[in-house]
Amino acid sequence: MAFAALIAPPAFAQAQDGQQRDPAKTEVWTPVPKAVATPKDAAPSDAVVLFDGKDLSAWEAEQGGQAPWAVANGAFTVVPGSKGIRSKRRFCDIQLHVEWRTPVQTRGFDGQHRGNSGIFLQELYELQVLDSYDNPTYANGQAASIYKQAIPLANASRAPGQWQAYDVIWKAPRFAQGGGLVSPARITVLHNGVLVQDDTVVSGKTEYIGAPSYSPHGCAPIYLQDHDAKVSYRNIWVREL
Repeated sequence: MAFAALIAPPAFAQAQDGQQRDPAKTEVWTPVPKAVATPKDAAPSDAVVLFDGKDLSAWEAEQGGQAPWAVANGAFTVVPGSKGIRSKRRFCDIQLHVEWRTPVQTRGFDGQHRGNSGIFLQELYELQVLDSYDNPTYANGQAASIYKQAIPLANASRAPGQWQAYDVIWKAPRFAQGGGLVSPARITVLHNGVLVQDDTVVSGKTEYIGAPSYSPHGCAPIYLQDHDAKVSYRNIWVREL
């Protein structure tokens, strides 16, 4: 009994232990996250809808003016030779959902000539759109690559003519007041539900020839590329982060 008394914890230690076991001590009640409705087969309630299947009123031509791509059956399609289109609204950090489809007809088209388009974040950084279903090309130029920079972790491509989806988390680059780069852009991409870019660091603006680099800029539109293929898009929405 004497030995037990010697090792018994002091009263203040017991009090501290009691406080640590109180679940309320680790409960945080504010700030309360805002409610976001998530209706089935529709954009979240706080999203900016860039295409709802009806018209291209949220987009404009590359050089300004009415967007020249064709709208039909709840989707819009590149008109080859008409140049790209861009969102009228400018964005920085975003969550982006976009669905796309490459042409069924592939005969005579291979590599980068098969179902090529592109989604440019802030008009400068390309997430590649390409028919990469049984279509060999350079790995940093296939579907879901950060073009000429980052190879996707997997090829989750569906067959041509089938709708596919990108879900993107985009963190814009930060620049100092004097123009220097503070932090590079980062991107996470799910292609048809498969993680293909995992917080990937973007080395700079997309270049076809030469190394990527950064120049200071602010928020900018989303740009969709005309690469002479009749790629279609639908169900495009953005959540600003």
